[in-house]
Amino acid sequence: MKKIFTKVIFMLFMLLTTGVVAHAQSIVVSGTVTDKLTKEPIPGVSVTIKGKTIGSSTDLKGQFSFSTTEKVPFTLTVSYIGYTTVEREVTGNTSNLTLELESGVVLGQEVVISASRTPERILESPVSIERISSAALKELPAPSFYDALNNLKGVEMSTQSMTFRSVNTRGFNANGNVRFNQYIDGMDNQAPGLNFSVGNIVGLTELDVDNVELLPGAASALYGAGGINGTLLMTSKNPYQYQGASFQYKTGINHVNDDKTGQGVQEFKELNVRLAKSWNNKFGFKTSFGFLQAKDWAATDTRNFDRTARQLKSGDRNSDPNYDGINVYGDEINQNMINVAQSVNAANIAGINTATGGAIPNIQTQLNGIFGLIGVPANGLPTSAQQATALSLLPAALRPTVQAYLPFYVGLRSMQPGQPVQLLSNQFVSRTGYNETDLVDYDTKSLKTSTSLHYKFNNTVEAIAQANWGTGTSVYTGTDRYSLRNFKIGQYKLELKGQDFFLRGYTTQERSGEAYNATILGTFINEAWKPSTTWFPQYIGNYVGARAAGQTDAAAQAFARSQADIGRLIPGSAGYETAKSTIASKTIGPANGAKFNDKTNLYHYEGMYNFSNAFNNVVELIVGASYRDYFLHSDGTIFDDANRDIVINEYGAYAQLGKKFGDKFKMTVAGRYDKSKNFEGRLTPRITGVWTVAPNNNIRASFQTGYRNPTTQDQYIDLAVGGGSTRLIGGLPESINKYGLNTNKGVTSASYKAFLASVAAGAPNTTLLQPYTFDAGGLRPESVKSFELGYKGLATRTLLIDAYAYYNIYEDFIGGVELYQNPTTTAVKFSVPVNIATKVKSYGGAFGLDYQVGKFNFNGNTSYNKLSDIPAGFDNNFNTPEWRFNAGVGSKEIIKNFGFNVQYRWQDQFYWNSTFATGTVPSYSTFDAQVNLKIPSVKSVVKLGGSNVLNKYYSTSFGNPEVGALYYLSFTFNP
Repeated sequence: MKKIFTKVIFMLFMLLTTGVVAHAQSIVVSGTVTDKLTKEPIPGVSVTIKGKTIGSSTDLKGQFSFSTTEKVPFTLTVSYIGYTTVEREVTGNTSNLTLELESGVVLGQEVVISASRTPERILESPVSIERISSAALKELPAPSFYDALNNLKGVEMSTQSMTFRSVNTRGFNANGNVRFNQYIDGMDNQAPGLNFSVGNIVGLTELDVDNVELLPGAASALYGAGGINGTLLMTSKNPYQYQGASFQYKTGINHVNDDKTGQGVQEFKELNVRLAKSWNNKFGFKTSFGFLQAKDWAATDTRNFDRTARQLKSGDRNSDPNYDGINVYGDEINQNMINVAQSVNAANIAGINTATGGAIPNIQTQLNGIFGLIGVPANGLPTSAQQATALSLLPAALRPTVQAYLPFYVGLRSMQPGQPVQLLSNQFVSRTGYNETDLVDYDTKSLKTSTSLHYKFNNTVEAIAQANWGTGTSVYTGTDRYSLRNFKIGQYKLELKGQDFFLRGYTTQERSGEAYNATILGTFINEAWKPSTTWFPQYIGNYVGARAAGQTDAAAQAFARSQADIGRLIPGSAGYETAKSTIASKTIGPANGAKFNDKTNLYHYEGMYNFSNAFNNVVELIVGASYRDYFLHSDGTIFDDANRDIVINEYGAYAQLGKKFGDKFKMTVAGRYDKSKNFEGRLTPRITGVWTVAPNNNIRASFQTGYRNPTTQDQYIDLAVGGGSTRLIGGLPESINKYGLNTNKGVTSASYKAFLASVAAGAPNTTLLQPYTFDAGGLRPESVKSFELGYKGLATRTLLIDAYAYYNIYEDFIGGVELYQNPTTTAVKFSVPVNIATKVKSYGGAFGLDYQVGKFNFNGNTSYNKLSDIPAGFDNNFNTPEWRFNAGVGSKEIIKNFGFNVQYRWQDQFYWNSTFATGTVPSYSTFDAQVNLKIPSVKSVVKLGGSNVLNKYYSTSFGNPEVGALYYLSFTFNP
C-alpha cells in the first residue's frame, strides 16, 4: 500500500510541476456585454474561449475579465439564455472589448464537460447527456433544482422523504441507489458508510449552483467504480464570475387535505444566502448557507405484508393474528402458537422436575395419570372442575405454577388424535406493532454550508480550499425504515487546477448523529414493556381459555390479544416517550438499542492532465489516476467492526485518446484500470464516435463498460433488521464462515416456504428443503456492457431533437439471497449479497424535443426501459416503469418582467422489489408550475409556485410515503 501511495504522490507532483511550467505566461481578456437593442449591460453572460473551459461571466455591470495562455487569434463564445449566441474572433487587442447580444434563442449551444472530461458543444457529445444551466435553474417550477431532475429525459426518482430522493436512469432503481454516482465540484458525494448519496441533504444551495450535468448509463471508463446506471455532476459558482451578495427566502405549505396523517396543513420554510468576492482577479472567497425546515411526508401504508412470501396478503390487525403492516413496526416478531405451547410445556416439565428434586420428573405425564384417575377419558379434555380437582391433589407449593401451566397442557392435549375439539391453532401470531408516524422524527430539516478560498498563482493556475458541511433530519428506506436524526456529512477539499490539469484530494466524514432504526425501535419498545417470552405465553394461554369456553377462533384471538396487551405503552404517554427516547439513544448490539454509531471516513486523491494543447490539438489525450481509502467505523452497529478496524483501499488509472477526421467524424477511445482490496483488478474500455451528418446535426454511437465494487455494506455488514428477525451479513467468505453457512448450510427461501406449507398441512416434509451453496470464488464486482446509438440535432433554428436507444448486458449482477439456517428447529434468517450466475439484459430508449416559438419554450420527452428476460433465480429488482413522459411550457418574459413555467410528468405503474417491501407502484401524473415577477430596480425576483399543484397524492416506490402538493412563495435578491 505504501508503494502505491508513494507512486500516486510522485505522479501528482509531476503533474503539478508540469502544469505550473506550462502555464507560466498568459494574457488578460476583458470587456463589456450589452443588449443590442436597449444598450443595457447584461449580468451573468458566459464568455469563454471556443472549445475551452477558460472564461468568465459578466458581473452586475455587464463586465467580464479572465486570463488565458491562448495566443491570438482565438474565438470568444458569448452566450446567455434568451439571447442568440455570438462568436467573436479576437485577433489583436484583448482588453476593453465591446460585445452585444440580440434577443433570440438558438438551441443546443451549451458547452458540456462531463461527457468526455473535455469541453465540447452538447450537440457534439459522444454519449447521451442532460444539462441544466444556472439561468435555466431560475425558471424551474419545482421547489428545488434537485427535485427538478425528475423532469430530465430518462430520469426517475425514489422519494423516501422530503429531503431524501434517490436519482436513477435506465432501470434498477433503488431507495439507496448504489448504481448511480453523484459528484459536487469533483467530489464523490456518497456517504461512505452507505455507498450512495443522501439526496441533496448535504449538497449545493440553489443560489450556488452553476450547472448540473447528468450522464445516463455507464461511465466507469472515465469516472471509476460505480455509476453503471448514471452519473450526476453538480458544479458550484466560483467567486470570480459570480460575485456579490444573494439572498432567497421561501415559505409555503404542504400536507393539504392529508387525510391519512390527519395532521392538517404544515408550514415549509427555506432560507439561502450566498456571499462572494474576488480581489484583483487573484484572491477569491465565497460562502453559502442554506436552511430548510418542514413537516416531512409520512409513510402510512398499513396493508398486510407477508415477509416470508414477499407479497401482500389479506387481513388487518383485527382479522389476521399474524398481521404485519408495511409501515407498522414491532409486528415483525411472531411465533407459532403450537411451538410456544410446546416451549412452555418443556420449560414447565424441566422446572417442576428441578423444584421437586425429581419427585415429579414429568408434570405432563403426572397430570395425564391424575385426570385418568378422576374419570377424564384419554380422548377427552378436563373440565374446569376437573382441573381444580387435579390441582388439589398436588403439593400446595406447586399449585400456582401448575395452574399457570394448565392452559398449555390442555391446549396440547386437544391437538392429539381423537380429541373432540382442537383448542390450539397451528398458525403464527405477531406482536402488536407501532405505526411509523409514532416512531419516526418527521420534523425534517436540512442545514448546509459551503465555504471556499481561491487563489490564482497566475492567470490559469488556481488553488482551491473548500469545505462543505451539512446536517439534517430525514427518513431513509433500506431493509427497514431509518430515521436519520441530525445526520452529518462534511467534505473537505484541496485542489490545484489549470487549463489542462487538475490535482485534488478530499475527505468525506460521515457521522450518523442520532440516527436510528425505526423497526428495531418499535420492537424494543415492546420488549422493554413486556418481553416476548412473556407476551406470547400470555396470548396462547388466554386463547386456549377462550376457546375452551366456547368462543370462536376469531373471538378467542381478539380476547387473547386484549389480555396480552394490557398495560401496553401507548404513543404519547409518558411511559412510551421515555422508552422511545431511551432505546433510540442506545446503540444497536449488546446495548439493545436502535441507534447507529457510524463514523466512517473516505479519503480520495486524484489527478488528471490533458495533453491536447501539447499536441497542438491534432489529437486529444487525457490521462489520470486516483487512490481511495474507506475507513469503516460503526462500533459494530452496522459493520462487523466491533473488535477490529476495517480499511478498504482502491486505486485506478485511465486514459482517453480522441481524434477528429476532417469536420465530419470524431472518434475517442478510453480505458481505465481499477483495483480494490478484496477483488481482482478490472479494465473498463470505452469507444465512441460522433458523425456530423449536417451542420448542428450529429449521430453518436458508443460502446461503454461500467462496473461497481460490492459496497462497503455488501462486504462487511453485520446487522440485525426486521426487529431482529433477519440478519444482514456481508458476502465475503469471512462473513459466511463466521456464521457457519458453508458447513451448517441455510436453505433457500422458496424451499422453506414449501416446507412450512407441508407443516401446516400436518405432514412435515424435510425433503423439500434445498440447501444453498455459495460460489467458491466469493462475491465479485458487478459489470455492464452498454451499447448506445443516438441522434442530437437542430431540425430548425428553434427545434432541437435528441433521441437514443441502448442495450445493456449485466454480468455478475449483485443481488441477494435469503436463507434459513436450522429450518426444522428455530430457524435463523440470513440475507446475503451474491452474484447472479446468469447474464441480465435490459434495453430502452428516449426521445426529447425542445421547441422555441416566439417567447415560448415548449419541451417534451418520453423514455422506455425494459428488462429483457428474467433469468432463473433472479429476484427482479428492475424497479422501473416501462414508460415515462414529461412535457412543459414556459416563458422567461411573457409580458414585461413576468414569466412562467409549467411541467407535467406521468409514469406507468410498475413492480417494485426491495429488501423492505415488494409490490406494485400505481401509475401517477403530476403538475409543477410557477409564475414569477422580476423587479430589476431592486435586482429581485418574486416567484409563486408549487409541485404536484393538483395535490394528487402519489408514491414513487413501494413502502415509501405518499407525496402531496407543496405550494411556495419565494423572494430572491440578486439571483
